Amino acid sequence: MKKILIAALFTGLAVLLYAQQPPKPSVVYTDAFSLRLIGQVFPLKKSYHRIDTAAYADFSPGIKKLFTNGAGLAISFKTNSPRITAKWCVTNARQYDNMTPIANKGLDLYIKRNGKWEFAGVGRADAVCNEFVIVQNMDRTAKECLLYLPLYDEVKSLSVGVDSGCQISPGKDPFPKRVVVYGSSITQGAAASRPGMAYPARLSRALGIDFINLGLSGSGKMERNVADMLATADADAFILDCFANPSPEQITERTAYLVKVIRAKHPDAPIVMIQSVIRQSGNFDSTVQRLVERQNENTLKEYQKLKKEGLQHLYLISGANLLGNDHEGSTDGIHPNDLGFDRMLQVIRPEIIRILKSNQVIK
Repeated sequence: MKKILIAALFTGLAVLLYAQQPPKPSVVYTDAFSLRLIGQVFPLKKSYHRIDTAAYADFSPGIKKLFTNGAGLAISFKTNSPRITAKWCVTNARQYDNMTPIANKGLDLYIKRNGKWEFAGVGRADAVCNEFVIVQNMDRTAKECLLYLPLYDEVKSLSVGVDSGCQISPGKDPFPKRVVVYGSSITQGAAASRPGMAYPARLSRALGIDFINLGLSGSGKMERNVADMLATADADAFILDCFANPSPEQITERTAYLVKVIRAKHPDAPIVMIQSVIRQSGNFDSTVQRLVERQNENTLKEYQKLKKEGLQHLYLISGANLLGNDHEGSTDGIHPNDLGFDRMLQVIRPEIIRILKSNQVIK
């Protein structure tokens, strides 16, 4: 009886304390299209696609599908709300087995503090349509926010929620310079743990430049129609991180056209070629090892040919140490984990800074 009375007393106290807590404000949602969408190479109206594929009828169905993925896109907004939530719908496409659901279909929020973009929270996706509290219990000061979209799914709708009585408005574009990054699944972000950890997004936050993510998982093969599209982009520089996808023979056949068509439209823009990462599945698999060796050999040969022809502002970054040498830098033997992406950035970031400075893209 005594235990029952004590339990009843604690239950009563809990109910009393709960009743004394002020009710949480209701959440007011704003359609993300009324905020600022950044990361598209060609601005689109009310679309979370990276490219308007209807304008490129000759693209393959696979490439068109991949360009609907939200990799590299983000919503820029300002708010003084202590809580930020989101409602979003994706598709019922499969969950990739080598990445987290957050990276695949979720959201990733960064908030600027003391001039630096810092991770604030994620939107977890467990259905086609989701609602999630990304961060809460913050102060009421005005905050600059970046909400990254899913790396590997299409966003059908998105609304950002704040507490009633708080403000939310479009943010500025925090990245005035533009560098187009064309590449493979690694460029797209596989297998980072969340969208903001893909290496183009990390470069953007670190350098204050929009590294526009045009990664095409398995399909960054330098087709002429894609090369022609890339050449029309309004960009200060181009990074070609696509050499993991084509065969060695395709690298020989297609590299010159890709580089030259960009150079024809952008006479002075730096073009950076990045060799394929050394696939860690090739640690024991000699066939994989030899394939990557041949890809990188042919990439080097094509770079040397182009330089010999007199192409200026063309650069090559070696793939030799992009993931380190201890075979711990990948999720599945191919795609970098967060450690692998960090190692990759340790190699390419200083090179990209040097190249952009030498070409007066940045000071």
